[in-house]
Amino acid sequence: MTQSIKFSSLFILLLSLSVSSHAQKKVQKTLFIIADGISADVIERTATPNLNLIAKKGKYMRAHVGGGKDTYSQTPTISAVGYNSLLTGTWVNKHNVWDNDIKAPNYNYPTIFRLFKDQYTDKKIAIFSSWQDNRTKLAGDGLAATNQLHVDEHADGYELDTLNFKHDKMRDFMHRIDEKVIDEAVSRIKTKAPDLSWVYLEYTDDMGHMYGDSPQYTHAVELMDQQVGRIWNAIQYREQNFNEEWLIFITSDHGRDEKTGRNHGGQSERQRSTWIVTNAAKLNTYQQYYFPGIVDIMPSIAAYMHIDIPVAQKREIDGISLTGPVSVAQPVVNYIQGSLDICWKALDKADKVKIWVCRENNIKEGKADYYQLLAEIPAGTEHATLSVKNLPSSFYKICIEGRYNTVNQWITVRPADL
Repeated sequence: MTQSIKFSSLFILLLSLSVSSHAQKKVQKTLFIIADGISADVIERTATPNLNLIAKKGKYMRAHVGGGKDTYSQTPTISAVGYNSLLTGTWVNKHNVWDNDIKAPNYNYPTIFRLFKDQYTDKKIAIFSSWQDNRTKLAGDGLAATNQLHVDEHADGYELDTLNFKHDKMRDFMHRIDEKVIDEAVSRIKTKAPDLSWVYLEYTDDMGHMYGDSPQYTHAVELMDQQVGRIWNAIQYREQNFNEEWLIFITSDHGRDEKTGRNHGGQSERQRSTWIVTNAAKLNTYQQYYFPGIVDIMPSIAAYMHIDIPVAQKREIDGISLTGPVSVAQPVVNYIQGSLDICWKALDKADKVKIWVCRENNIKEGKADYYQLLAEIPAGTEHATLSVKNLPSSFYKICIEGRYNTVNQWITVRPADL
């Protein structure tokens, strides 16, 4: 009888510890900020104490936009183009936002908001932005093409409110709009704490266009840092008073031209040069040894938020998570006399990789692509030459699939080489 009581007591104790541990598991939330038009050299020479504070928790890293220069994925270094590269984890050849007009986004390459909401229908997303198009066009709020995506919390459209934000030639109104965006974001983070949020700030880009490399531009970056500090304080408030753990990414959508700092859109080094600040503490060897891109933020958020990305979408994502284990990076493919010569970098040499090939691009139209398995080989070989003579085509999509991630490359074969 006594022994039975002891076992019962032990069982109750273990059960209570298990319940307590489960109850203490923190709710994970993510917020990302795009501060428009700040090249890496500018952020590095400007006093940004709040960004530095966040980076001490995680890291500051140089990054790039613009896709593969002089390749099929080369992407204009233009604002909305960069935003959508972050949101979808793909370059412009896929997401199809070529400029700020946002004429025909290809929603068959889903944003991080869509992937999150499709899996977690009861969780909340938010967009706080000076520019309404970020919500209505890029995220596709309420559109049939985005499965009627619902942005639960938003504060935007202020650029259209010329009564409260009267437009002036010096564009001081845009700073006031950014302040309003921050006010709304801080208030709703503290009171409603959306699970996945985007904050967009524009004033830095306006000052870059007006003044180029100048004291006015530098001051705008300093103001942005203060605004980020307010967001960071709101996040810390949530973490200290609620059972939450927040991930934050801050980045920019493009750099500036070398000559004046006024322009962007091209493929020069400075126009492609951006940066990422994050509080993520468990960054991986990919970000340590390779050159991150804006497309890497989306899969990083997906990993943290436990988003299970469908295989069809995994094969299209151009980014690689900056956190957690990674199998492969840097794919390179050439067509040589009826064979695909394929190289990659193995970040887990003990892994095996599957090499898939597809001769179509039906996903662009929302249809299924048919992939064929060419080989399964040790990742550490970092090279394979595989015959496709029985799969003749002028176009191939190649995916290298490891245990932890998949990378892809497209190749077009010249008629003379077939």
